[in-house]
Amino acid sequence: MNAIEIRSENELDFEMASALSEDIAQRLLGDSACLSWYDKLRDHECPAGVSECHDVCEIPGYVEYAETRGAQLKVDVNQGTFVFCFRSVAEFG
Repeated sequence: MNAIEIRSENELDFEMASALSEDIAQRLLGDSACLSWYDKLRDHECPAGVSECHDVCEIPGYVEYAETRGAQLKVDVNQGTFVFCFRSVAEFG
């Protein structure tokens, strides 16, 4: 999975980070779907609970979930504050 790191000096909330990540995914993958995400500020992930068994693992559950479902792009906003994993819709075929 390719990874893009975004750093913003502006304070971003989840909605702004999500919109920014979706724009990047659209430019790089075309039509795409977000397979998983993590919001460090609220300590929420989607799908919920995918990191429960990953306390000692190097890869967070939300990343492994996306990787095993064909994710092609991980967008990391502000050093892990928000992380979004995407897959091209054309690849779902």
